[in-house]
Amino acid sequence: MRLERAKCVRACRLEGVLGAGRWRCMPQRSSHWLMREAIKHYVDREEMREAFRQDTLKAWETYRATGLHLPADEADAWLAKLEQRDDVEPPARHG
Repeated sequence: MRLERAKCVRACRLEGVLGAGRWRCMPQRSSHWLMREAIKHYVDREEMREAFRQDTLKAWETYRATGLHLPADEADAWLAKLEQRDDVEPPARHG
């Protein structure tokens, strides 16, 4: 009984790492497997965060160099058309 409780506590702690409810459908795994899975998810999230950061810095540098931009109202209108499955070209950027 004590071992089952320990597994449950370990799974509950991983709920934040693996996503709510995901651990319930997983077969019983070792502590080592759970730790490796948590680290893998952490590294994946951090790599995505860094890629987003690099894209943001690149976009900022491009804007500073060219001054080209797209006003929010035009971007919203374009996104609304895409949301309605209307395949339209993006609007031209302004300088």
